[in-house]
Amino acid sequence: MSLSTRPARPEARSPRPGSGRDPFLRDIVGASPKMQRIFRLVSKIAPTDSSVLLLGESGTGKELVARSIHLQSRRAQGPFVAVNVAALPESLIESELFGYVRGAFTGATADRAGLVESADGGTLFLDEIGDMPLTTQAKLLRTLESNEVRRLGDNTLRVVDVRVIAATHRDLHAEAAAGRFREDLYYRLNVVQVDLPPLRERREDIGLLASYFLERIAAREGRGRLSFSPGAGALLERYDYPGNVRELENAVAHAVAVADGDVIVPADLPTAIRSPRLLPRRSGAEAEAAGASAPDSDAWSLAEVEKEHIRRVLERHRGNATSAARQLGISRTTLWRKLRQYGLRRAASRAGGEDA
Repeated sequence: MSLSTRPARPEARSPRPGSGRDPFLRDIVGASPKMQRIFRLVSKIAPTDSSVLLLGESGTGKELVARSIHLQSRRAQGPFVAVNVAALPESLIESELFGYVRGAFTGATADRAGLVESADGGTLFLDEIGDMPLTTQAKLLRTLESNEVRRLGDNTLRVVDVRVIAATHRDLHAEAAAGRFREDLYYRLNVVQVDLPPLRERREDIGLLASYFLERIAAREGRGRLSFSPGAGALLERYDYPGNVRELENAVAHAVAVADGDVIVPADLPTAIRSPRLLPRRSGAEAEAAGASAPDSDAWSLAEVEKEHIRRVLERHRGNATSAARQLGISRTTLWRKLRQYGLRRAASRAGGEDA
């Protein structure tokens, strides 16, 4: 598909390609075989009450899929409560999930229902479930098995009717084998597993997604008809998107913000996408001067590519985590986790101070 042939039409309200005619999937765009299989699977499992485990990298649309499952279920009129487990401090996660009664701890001045109770009659979406502490996992398992919840400091059990959809970027089977995740909870959650592919594995969807985002963002910003030049379209379609769909959406938003005319040109795209190579090789002379042969970046693992890309983006933003996370298309919490995972440190602080 040529991106330049799809101008933004804010007034258009026709069904979006890739989502068929199903209004519940209208915000999940994709025409690739992998996405079509996911659409069919979601339609099959949504009417059931089975627990669902969504697996995929950050930015692949796990929450969108969870919402579409909820909206197609018998619980559609009930609440959809989304919880980012990784964003909750370990000291607060149990009180947030299960609630507490007055006097349960310092600062507990009144009874408060937790997020599990808030999802009663609906769906509880636990994002980044792999980051949940083992002690909290045990309490969650008891709740899922008994359909009861006990607030902190309370002796009363409250009955809840909740469907759980969990998501993670981790290999929970391996985490369970290593003792970092409860095996019994893993099997309780993994009744139906949905694997969401990264954007680089469904490149035929990049043009469709970019045009969809352009239409939506142009309408939001009051920009009227916008389109991609052939050069900009080619750059968008060849990039690997470590931040997946979220990074593509941010790239289009960036282009709309800086574009002067009605056509998005290469200069309007973020630097990472305009770069000829994500990881340029060093010349032989440079490698010899460094006393070692230059590593072949084409042979790097995905983790090495991601680590180097994050390092370069941080360097470009002079250590500003907020700006770097925005370009990468991930949350600051996810960025901090990846910095710890790869042993990376932020660059020197910006003029005027670092962000918090």
